[in-house]
Amino acid sequence: MSIIVVDDSRSARRVLCRELQELFPIEDITIDEAVNGLEALQCARSGKYDLMFLDLTMPVMDGFDVLRTIKAEGIKIKVIVLSADIQPKAQTLVRELGALEFMCKPLDCDAVLEVLRKSNFI
Repeated sequence: MSIIVVDDSRSARRVLCRELQELFPIEDITIDEAVNGLEALQCARSGKYDLMFLDLTMPVMDGFDVLRTIKAEGIKIKVIVLSADIQPKAQTLVRELGALEFMCKPLDCDAVLEVLRKSNFI
């Protein structure tokens, strides 16, 4: 499984990557990082990644625009949005744009596993 973690905060990416490595302690998993929405979109278009953890508020291109483009282009990647923006409107919009789930930071590993199971991802 290949995962891309997208967040403009280096420390947030590092923490999430470490938690994901503990959550998925298998040898055939790769976790890469992107620092903004444009890099995230390039990664999604590559077809290399199965799952994206996406922040909403970032420079260059925000998470909403990433989700809109993924949907418009029919890119096959599962997306879980992680954000400190807990406004109901934002949560509704990301789901409408195709995200598997909207989760609040910091990451709750048990909740992530439940989302992935519920969506038949694992």
